[in-house]
Amino acid sequence: MLILGIDTSGKSGGITLAEGDAQSFRAVESCPILGGTFSAQLVPTIAALLERHGHDAQDLDGFAVASGPGSFTGLRVGLSAVKGLAEVLNKPIMTVSLLEALAVSSGHRGRIAAALDAGRSEIFWGVYQVSAEATAPISEKISEELLTREAFLERLGNSGLDHAVTGDPTLAIFTLGAPAKERIHAVVRPTSEMIARIGLQKLLAGETVSVEALDANYIRRSDAEIFSKGRR
Repeated sequence: MLILGIDTSGKSGGITLAEGDAQSFRAVESCPILGGTFSAQLVPTIAALLERHGHDAQDLDGFAVASGPGSFTGLRVGLSAVKGLAEVLNKPIMTVSLLEALAVSSGHRGRIAAALDAGRSEIFWGVYQVSAEATAPISEKISEELLTREAFLERLGNSGLDHAVTGDPTLAIFTLGAPAKERIHAVVRPTSEMIARIGLQKLLAGETVSVEALDANYIRRSDAEIFSKGRR
């Protein structure tokens, strides 16, 4: 199977062309995309990546895309591009939560918590049951939510967690003064290659979404929604 992994959730992003099946996975090539250029560079970069490896878009078996949480603008650009391509090509879409990718890429197995700084003294928090498989670990979402820093420390103290990880070193530093059971460890933030790897597992398992159902996993409402409700 040939799939494309796309991540536009952060300040920078990337695209990975990958191939694999139930027993194997190979990243053919990954291309970074600078933040602020997603709208202009995403589709041309996809086209050039496919051409370099002798493929056209019709050869793809599916699109794996980071659905959030993350930059509202970046996510909209990535998801809109995937929606348009998938509709025209009649290809399946696999959405991957960035928190899910963080838990899976940590290398830990069991009940894994993943956290990202959401700004405004808030934390994006997800808990997953992660188990090992041939090409990539399989994860099952237990919960995803937006927490205050106080609630974040309370969750870290939950003895039911096997490991807690973050892609933001500042969060790990924030917990250094807390008791050992309330600390979190920094790991490398997942890239589009991990999005593709998890996406392949989802494709094989039939966990796809339709073009109509594709939406961002913001977890937190946009400023427009928050402020409009405040004016009512």
